Amino acid sequence: MKYKVLIVDDHMVVREGLKMILETNDDFQVIGEAENGEIALRIIEHSKPDVILMDLNMPVKSGLETIKSLNEQQVDIPIIILTTYNEDELMVKGIELGAKGYLLKDTSREHLFRTLESAIRGETLLQPDVMQKLLNKKEKKQNVVPSFDRFTLTEKELFILHAVAKGFRSKEIAFDMGIAERTVKAHLTNIYNKLGVNTRAEAVAIAMERGMIHL
Repeated sequence: MKYKVLIVDDHMVVREGLKMILETNDDFQVIGEAENGEIALRIIEHSKPDVILMDLNMPVKSGLETIKSLNEQQVDIPIIILTTYNEDELMVKGIELGAKGYLLKDTSREHLFRTLESAIRGETLLQPDVMQKLLNKKEKKQNVVPSFDRFTLTEKELFILHAVAKGFRSKEIAFDMGIAERTVKAHLTNIYNKLGVNTRAEAVAIAMERGMIHL
């Protein structure tokens, strides 16, 4: 089975370079390229990729705007941010919106493949420095350092959050716990509310920082 990849970047040389690399791996098939988010949304609607490589700084419709649109449409496709060394702020915003991780545009072939495979499995790929940036931004917004402890969450909520941190999807967690998928999503909503976050990535980052869960 080949995994379908959509490449979204306004630079043709980046798109072509990634496509050439992906074509050397039999597990991946590039099913489309887009130079902005508006074109990407049309391709996504018709082609249903398994994973998206998304630049954030694009004309017409930026990567952040595109991720927001996908969230509003409840499109559940893992997104990997394509970034450069000077785009930390944009990258953190993309992670906050639910992107699974990020890749520098000059990443190695092996790292590209590993990142795509992990995202397709449902894993959220956050390096310690990125997790810290998420925490710093969240704490700055709240103007106070959160004082959560492990008893903030119920035993079921901790179990679910730990499973999320390990990359399991809601459907898989539901099967493992013997409950409905909508019940898992309800628990996740409670977790977000308790921790003051909006995404899985933020929840995992804060929970790991506070010692509530460990991998």
